[in-house]
Amino acid sequence: MDGSFILFFLIFVLIVGFGILSHIQEKKRRESLATIAKQLGLSFSQAKDRALASQYGFLNRLRAGSNRYCYNVMRGNGKEGEAVCLFDYHYETTSTDSKGRTQTTHHYHSVYTLIMPKHFPELIIEPEGFFSKIAQALGFDDIDFESHEFSRRYKVKSPDKKFAYDVCNVQMIDYLLGQQKLAIELEGNTLAMTFSGRMKPDNVIDNYDRLHKIRSLMPNYLFS
Repeated sequence: MDGSFILFFLIFVLIVGFGILSHIQEKKRRESLATIAKQLGLSFSQAKDRALASQYGFLNRLRAGSNRYCYNVMRGNGKEGEAVCLFDYHYETTSTDSKGRTQTTHHYHSVYTLIMPKHFPELIIEPEGFFSKIAQALGFDDIDFESHEFSRRYKVKSPDKKFAYDVCNVQMIDYLLGQQKLAIELEGNTLAMTFSGRMKPDNVIDNYDRLHKIRSLMPNYLFS
């Protein structure tokens, strides 16, 4: 038997096997997410939801690329009765190489949102990194805080500095310093946390609790 044929056949078997394994793993993940949703008292839908993706398109981290949709959506009322929505989020980007060949790359986030009883100015709290250093060099300055450790680890942006200081109070800063690089966004009446990659069943409840903790650390006078 021709050696190239054998090689082609082995590659084909590996690709098919990987596809089957990925399908099985995704099915198990989806079933685990459905179980967690039930545990949290939330509804669950695995269907692609482009309308929901459009609804949350005002969030900075959900504006990139094309073919945007949410799926594995959990929603209902959270711990304090405020509406919550948790979901996997997909978008794709295309690039063209020097030979004119187009390649599509799929990107995934996991998103946790909570609807608050009042609208607020936009506020972004996210980990400091290479790109934020470039943004600072271009004039997009962070809001500085007395905690040098917090300012070193997180960049905070808002058109309303007073609101940023109100949210990033001592308790909030202490909490965020004890976490692993949370990316938080407030805009209008929506509080959102975004993570790279699909939802991991082992992390969902912890992240759900983090969302409510961040909400609880916002001062009550902001809602009066």
